This record gives sequence, C-alpha cells and structure tokens, in this order.
Amino acid sequence: MARKSHDNKPEKVVRIGYVSASVFAHDVESDDTKRTLRSVNVQKRYKDGDDWKYTSSFGLAELPQAIRCLQLAQQYVEGREADVDLD
Repeated sequence: MARKSHDNKPEKVVRIGYVSASVFAHDVESDDTKRTLRSVNVQKRYKDGDDWKYTSSFGLAELPQAIRCLQLAQQYVEGREADVDLD
C-alpha cells in the first residue's frame, strides 16, 4: 500500500480563537484502487515572548473550542468521503 501526501499542506483548516483543526489528505493505492484518506491534527497557538508557538495541550477554557473545531473537521471529512465520483 503506497501513501502519498498532498504537499504536506492541510486540505482544510478550521479555526476558533487560538485553537485550530487541520485536515490532511493522503492518497493510498492498493490493488489498482486509489483512495484519499484524511487525518486531523488539533492544536492551539500561543505567544511565548515575541514568538508564536503551537501545542496540543488544552486548558479547561479551550476545550469547547477544541471540541467544536473537531466537530467541524469531522463534518468536512464526512462530506468529502461521502462524495462519490460516478464517472
């Protein structure tokens, strides 16, 4: 099974406040069939001095934003994977 990423850039980003969920698409080929599988990364951006950094750790106040970002990412992935090409 061969996997190929789409240039390592997210296919979709959902952001609420400083929390974001990024959807990444990966092509998978198996038995002459090509599929696109998606994965989701959720992170929070924060400022450390003058620098912006990212973490996957969330405090209680950020959990609702993380949950909503994941829900929106889930809807996006479900919609993309439910699309069927009839050609």
